[in-house]
Amino acid sequence: MKMALTNHMRVRLTFTDEVLATQPADKEIHSHYISSKAPDAKAKEEEIEAIGVEEYIERGMTVFPRDKNGRPIIFGYQAKGFFKAAAKTLKDVKDTYTSKMTSYLKRIDRDVFIFPSIEDRTGRMIPFHDYGEIHDCQRPLRASTPQGERVAISHSEAISAGAWIEFDIEWFEDKQLSEAVICEWLDYGVYSGLLQWRNAGKGTFTWERVTEQ
Repeated sequence: MKMALTNHMRVRLTFTDEVLATQPADKEIHSHYISSKAPDAKAKEEEIEAIGVEEYIERGMTVFPRDKNGRPIIFGYQAKGFFKAAAKTLKDVKDTYTSKMTSYLKRIDRDVFIFPSIEDRTGRMIPFHDYGEIHDCQRPLRASTPQGERVAISHSEAISAGAWIEFDIEWFEDKQLSEAVICEWLDYGVYSGLLQWRNAGKGTFTWERVTEQ
């Protein structure tokens, strides 16, 4: 049941390009660095547990966390991170709803909430569906260093286009933070998607509203 003061919609994101995992397979690295971005200690503990690094032996590989049923997942705050990236871009685009917002990052942090299910606000894991066989994506990463140009190979688990996720969005609505602006952020997923290597088009998606039964 949603709160009387909030608005709510359930959406499905269908990926149009492969999605790359972001979590280091090495549990110690993840504990000390990546999970520091989790919003609280409970989220950090859940992320570390979900990595299941015993299945992986390559330290440099990034992997998908799994839920208790073994399905690859993202965490709700990663979807919120996408909203922040979308808003940051659209803030400078003329005649967008986002361009009329003030303190848009604070509003997303404070007034927008992502849940796997609106009936259970304690859930954090959003599972992938129809993801088929998870494969590897290897690509070169180039960087300029004091010693000259360096190239490293980045190695990630990847989920193919056609997979989808569903989650609920709840927000405190006013003249600036409206359903229209939420939809505008979701529309941005055609251009820049979720998780890793978004600038190369990875993780892009289309979306639709899911009708509640």
